[in-house]
Formats: sequence, structure tokens, C-alpha cells
Amino acid sequence: MSIKKTGVDQQLIRDLAGILDDTNLTEIEVELGDLKVRVSRLSQAVHAVHASAPVQHHAPAPAPTQGPAPAPVVDLSKNAVPSPMVGTAYLGPSPDAKPFIEVGQQVKEGQTLLIIEAMKTMNQIPSSRSGTVTAILVEDGQPVEFGMPLVVIE
Repeated sequence: MSIKKTGVDQQLIRDLAGILDDTNLTEIEVELGDLKVRVSRLSQAVHAVHASAPVQHHAPAPAPTQGPAPAPVVDLSKNAVPSPMVGTAYLGPSPDAKPFIEVGQQVKEGQTLLIIEAMKTMNQIPSSRSGTVTAILVEDGQPVEFGMPLVVIE
């Protein structure tokens, strides 16, 4: 962060921190003339390089043999972890590494679920609560939008 000799406007930093809280972003940066301020809520950065790798497609589950069963109803507004930013989702720390989570796995609040790369920065996406992962709604390398449901935890 560049600092003028007169100091940094602390209200600007408070305002930026408020924007992080209001929007669930993990980082924000502004430049005003020669002043550059970056506010981040991440305590540790993820240093991972994602080379172009083929996206793994999972085969659909076989159809039930005894008539159609109703699909389970998932309340995404209550159980889904939304994307806090626009970027590219990665399920593991590197293309050849094991994914952070799997369906059926127990997770704890704060545990890393996946990574979203935004503007060449790898952002860990933590679980907002403890529970069981019942669905992973994105694929490795998939672009995601702000607010898009990523993982369902019940």
C-alpha cells in the first residue's frame, strides 16, 4: 500500500471494509492518484498455479428401475454456499490434487470448500457452517458469478 506523508484516510479504509462485509467479497483495492489501498479479509493466501487442465465430467447417475422417484428438494437459499465473487472455481489446490471436499463429507465452519480465482488471485472459499456436503454444484475450472450457489451443506 502506498502512503502519502500526510497519512491514509482511515475512513476510506473503514468504508472499504464495510463494502467487503456488505458484499461478501474477500478483497477490494482502489487507487486514488498516487494512493493505492487494498483491504483483504483473508488471513492466508492460497498459492496455487492452475495450468490448463481438461475439465472432468462425471457420468450421470443411472436412472431408477422402479418408476420415477421425485428429486430431493434443496432449499438453495438456506443450504447453499454462494459465490462471494466472479471468477473461476477450482475444487482442489492444484489440477492433480485431491479436491478439498466430496459429497457426503462432514465439514466444519471455516473449512476451505474450494478456490475461486479472481484477477489472478486465488481466494479460499470457507464453509459458512458445519454440516454434511450434499451437493457440489460447480465443476473444476468452471466460471462462476457473484451469488451463484457453489456447494450445498446440510
